[in-house]
Amino acid sequence: MLTVLRVHLPSDIPIVGCELTPYVLLRRPDKNFTTEDVPDSAPIDGHFLRYKWYRIQSDRKVAVCSVHPSEHATLQCLGCVKAKIPVAKSYHCSPKCFSDAWQHHRVLHDRAASAVNENGNEEEELFGRFNSTGAGSINTSLAPSASSASLANGSTPLYPAAVTQRSGGETWFEVGRSKTYTPTADDIGHVLKFECVVVDAETKLPVGHASNILTSRVIPAPSPAPRNLISVSGVDMAGHLDSDSRISSAGTFTVLSYNILSDVFATNETYSYCPSWALSWPYRKQNLLREIVGYRADIVCLQEIQSDHFEEFFAPELDKHGYQALYKRKTNEVYTGNIHTIDGCATFFRRDRFSHVKKYEVEFNKAAQSLTDAVVPSAQKKTALNRLVKDNVALIAVLEAKFSYQGPDIPGKRQLLCVANTHINVHQDLKDVKLWQVHTLLKGLEKIAASADIPMLVCGDFNSVPGSAPHALLAMGKVDPLHPDLAIDPLGILRPPSKLTHQLPLVSAYSSFARMGVGIGLELQRRRLDSSTNEPLFTHCTRDFIGTLDYIFYTADSLTVESLLELLDEDSLRKDTALPSPEWSSDHIALLAEFRCKPRTRR
Repeated sequence: MLTVLRVHLPSDIPIVGCELTPYVLLRRPDKNFTTEDVPDSAPIDGHFLRYKWYRIQSDRKVAVCSVHPSEHATLQCLGCVKAKIPVAKSYHCSPKCFSDAWQHHRVLHDRAASAVNENGNEEEELFGRFNSTGAGSINTSLAPSASSASLANGSTPLYPAAVTQRSGGETWFEVGRSKTYTPTADDIGHVLKFECVVVDAETKLPVGHASNILTSRVIPAPSPAPRNLISVSGVDMAGHLDSDSRISSAGTFTVLSYNILSDVFATNETYSYCPSWALSWPYRKQNLLREIVGYRADIVCLQEIQSDHFEEFFAPELDKHGYQALYKRKTNEVYTGNIHTIDGCATFFRRDRFSHVKKYEVEFNKAAQSLTDAVVPSAQKKTALNRLVKDNVALIAVLEAKFSYQGPDIPGKRQLLCVANTHINVHQDLKDVKLWQVHTLLKGLEKIAASADIPMLVCGDFNSVPGSAPHALLAMGKVDPLHPDLAIDPLGILRPPSKLTHQLPLVSAYSSFARMGVGIGLELQRRRLDSSTNEPLFTHCTRDFIGTLDYIFYTADSLTVESLLELLDEDSLRKDTALPSPEWSSDHIALLAEFRCKPRTRR
């Protein structure tokens, strides 16, 4: 007979919006083991599995801490209540928690007051994305069993009318009848129960005992403060922003570049400071999707996206939001794990804004083979390939705009755009390989530029800090022959240094912050730049490293930067030690730029 041997959840902390998928181990009548579902439509030996989910409503209502959502709240900030900031953001688990959060907490009060002054009402949608707020006064009367109107969602009935079971001061309400369940806001603060039982297909009656598992209390999905788009072209010297500035205004388009941190690299050993539930893929994928969709970019360049996650999650989910997808998986000469977990680069674009013209795939391994065949003596080829073959790739997409770049359409003139998306090798002791990969990519882009008069974007994780040789090649078009990175060249592939050039007029989008006028908020962004390189102080932040590795470069003779997604400050991230965190689900931050095409004269 069909027998349930084991039931468990990957994480016992359920989060609103993140699907719970239990692991159910079965023994089939033939004594074989399986984790496959057995629905009533396909019974095995006259039996199938029935699933139910319950919400356990205790007579004691419990509020959860807005900073540490796995902890019960013991105090409430009254300033949040006065400011009409969502009540769930006002709870803290201890006076120390409230005190430690105060630096970030007070900003929300200031913004709430500003929103009321400017608009006459509070910006509910905006403040709903902040972590916690306070004005210095706290209500410590909550105790472990806090009562709050927010837990009942106002006057909306929280539960179905039918009570499934009641015992010992607890009421169980049935909330689902499938194997998976996605917690809702109504579940916050409550324990969930999953029940799995074998059912006779003929009588529809349970056979034997049900297998049950209880979760901890459901917590709200932590959400960071929204990042604003800062205008850089609509700023006069007095610093006034164009009043009608918005994402993707007429004739402009936005581009996002983001290394999302592959699940195979997101281990508890590497990121021990991040709670395990926040590091789990079921949580991170939903949090990343919310963030990416929230930016509403016209073009999205993602790096470190596993092939199985691209096919099973990101491609279908972003398709729902109007995006077409292109993908290039890394090659696997070096990688020894599951082929489905190899990561790669994915480029998405809005179907209503762009159409796909052509796709180029750059495999640096193939370029390495060609290089060694051409210039490396046969006795050294094996050594050379061992150094150069690192599986990295680039994905180049040529797109055609479905909107006018430059005012009235020119009859017969196609408005094309070339977008390169890459992830350069990570190893710090392979500086020659990094530089060679970037040079190889740029030479390929030069060939495209020579065949078509086309604006270009070069996006990605270059694993190279500002001032390094790869960055110099990108930003300056050449590398100083005396650059210290050139000292590491055991294969002689970088000699002579004079060959390390390109003719593309590339400029880093975020350097535009350094060229702005003065004004409210603009100086803040400048303080988040390295004044010696005009690049962000960081795009990657872990406990052991902080620095800039990610860039969006553009051809300055054909494109101009209209606005940029604001940079984050280190202090706001260090409250969770580093990235990833419950709020931000990658160890990199997303970069986004809005561009406008210039009137073209052939290069």
